Amino acid sequence: MEIWLWVSVCIMAVIIIILLVKIHIMHISCKEICIAFADRLTTDTDTLIDISGRDKYMRKLASSINLELRKLRTLRNHYVNGNNELKNAVTNISHDLRTPLTAICGYLDLLELEDKSENAKRYLMIIRNRANILIELTEELFRYSVILTSENEAAKDREDLSIGDILEESIAAFYTSLSEKGIVPDIDIPEQKVVRNLNRSALTRIFSNLINNAIKYSDGDLEIRLTEAGEVIFTNTAANISEVQVGRLFDRFYTVEAARNSTGLGLSIARALVGQMGGTISADYQNGKLSIHVIFPMP
Repeated sequence: MEIWLWVSVCIMAVIIIILLVKIHIMHISCKEICIAFADRLTTDTDTLIDISGRDKYMRKLASSINLELRKLRTLRNHYVNGNNELKNAVTNISHDLRTPLTAICGYLDLLELEDKSENAKRYLMIIRNRANILIELTEELFRYSVILTSENEAAKDREDLSIGDILEESIAAFYTSLSEKGIVPDIDIPEQKVVRNLNRSALTRIFSNLINNAIKYSDGDLEIRLTEAGEVIFTNTAANISEVQVGRLFDRFYTVEAARNSTGLGLSIARALVGQMGGTISADYQNGKLSIHVIFPMP
């Protein structure tokens, strides 16, 4: 009886050892799959996941993941190719629009030199205003296409800049536009300079686009605050937009109905430039007030 008991114990011990070895091999295979999967997601490679273990279930798992990776890679290639085609199309369209617009404005200049009736003068003025709007929108489209096709351009030619100084210059540049809307901005900039290593042209463009956005959406007020942590906050009352619209403000070509003569690219340009310089930009909407936050953290 004792012999059979020892035989049973030995058999159970062997089975346990075999199971422990199998579990250990599966653990190694799982770790290999995790590491390889994370690597395939972050690198542009056609190499598939391979494991050292021979367990058929783990190899089947690796095969299934490889199948999904192939699908994901195909979708990513389609997205990249489509995005590049869109960038090129935007560049070409914006460039092609410039030539006829320049010709139209030239003929308008010639028409203004001719004798005209009062009605003709009025019609000519309307055409001139519409042409100027179209030129402005075309230029914004062209600037956006340049930013898209020259990625990380804002990361170049960086220098130590006082964010407050650039902000003050940008606000002053919009003095006329703000006055026409009856907006007297409430500005809060700390006396101590907030310095970051940024691209001057890109930072000016960001602030210009955000101030212009505030002018479009504001109901008559504007608060601009810079914190010592490098956060710039633009806040204005905007009763005609919703939280859903706020969530889409940074989408390219998206416009709120209340904002006329807009391509919907101003905030998209700002987001692209902020991201290229290592910052973050976001928007929130509370109690009828729209706030856009731009943060340039310390390196």
